[in-house]
Amino acid sequence: MFDGSASRREFMKAAVAAGGVAALSACLDRAPTAPVPSGTTDYGSLPERQHAWDDFTRRDEYDNVEIPRHHVLLYLNLDGDGPPTDADRQTVESALFVLDRAYQRSNEGLLWSIAYSPRYFSRFDDPLPESLDLPEPRALSSFETPEFDRQDALVHLASDRAAVVLEAEQALFGGVETANGVEVDATLSPVFSVDSRRTGFVGVGLPAEKQSNLNGIPEGNPVPNESPLFMGFKAGFKKNQATEDYVTLSEGPFAGGTTKHVANVRQRLGDWYEEEDYYHRVMKLFSPAHAEQGLVDGVGNNLGDDSGIDAVVDRIRDDAREFGHVGHAQKAARANRDEDGNVKLLRRHFESTDDGVASLHFPSLQRGISDFEAVREAMNGADLTDIPTIRQRVSNGILEYIFVKHRGNFLVPPRSLRALPTPTGEAP
Repeated sequence: MFDGSASRREFMKAAVAAGGVAALSACLDRAPTAPVPSGTTDYGSLPERQHAWDDFTRRDEYDNVEIPRHHVLLYLNLDGDGPPTDADRQTVESALFVLDRAYQRSNEGLLWSIAYSPRYFSRFDDPLPESLDLPEPRALSSFETPEFDRQDALVHLASDRAAVVLEAEQALFGGVETANGVEVDATLSPVFSVDSRRTGFVGVGLPAEKQSNLNGIPEGNPVPNESPLFMGFKAGFKKNQATEDYVTLSEGPFAGGTTKHVANVRQRLGDWYEEEDYYHRVMKLFSPAHAEQGLVDGVGNNLGDDSGIDAVVDRIRDDAREFGHVGHAQKAARANRDEDGNVKLLRRHFESTDDGVASLHFPSLQRGISDFEAVREAMNGADLTDIPTIRQRVSNGILEYIFVKHRGNFLVPPRSLRALPTPTGEAP
């Protein structure tokens, strides 16, 4: 179990953000005394889906999945040009096996995945199958100018224990000789170099503890202690999330995998907290009906496992005319349901204080990247700006408070193909 003391949580977040062997050593000195559960050498017992996290982490009283509290994203480039060799592939698989052996697949151990970009697959002569919806990243609104993450691979490490994500990172790149008592007999260093390291956290109390003197959060510490996110409300309600089954590819050479879009979004919440009252924050994040009917109490724990957003989607234009606002969730939900009412995206977002700036890492899993792009288009609300009160970024959900800095698209292959896969799904 993670230690609940505020001072320890603050220290652990700072250690994860800093990274390195020194941070790991300091983190281990203050880590909980309970042992980290070990992994397995019975690799066949592990799920074939790398993105299978939901059955291995905490859930709240309403059965909402709570992803691990500490996260590290490692954006990696292959050294050299051309496709990787069989020797490279063996090196990568051996390094990944270290994590399998060292840590139980759980929030108390380590949840993780490795994913590959379109640029990685362009190293091969064979193309990706036409059925795989994995384009290069692009700007998804008329008002954003993001940098595109086209690195070859992305490793995502997550755990309730800060020391675990730090140690796992060091194990992957040779910074430690053992990981949770397991010998580190192979690393990624001969094959990959780290182009960008990004960190984050999520969970009740963590944003409030980190808000002081943070660029993007106003003075006065307005983020509620009960909130898992900087904007002051809960997210990730079970009935408003896709299931892992739904986002899993069912056909083709990468059946059992999924696609992953990761955006990094800067937050400027001065006006959010200083100019908007609670009523209008609810209106802008959820919908005008949520504010008018008092559907949200505090950070939204009273909503249980369903934000109730589906009931207000069809009235969005009427709400815009009546209240002069539309809700963020209300807009996005218009494109986030299939014809049978199933949610299309599985979102696993978490906050960050990298570079002293309040920001959000937004990993989203879906069958194809076009599903994510359609939801983002609906979230832009450009089709509502013919209503005089709705402008492109004003009175249009939360768009005036968030700014996209990075976007990247990746394929999360099934576990059997996780080590430098070919576009045809072969495992040489």
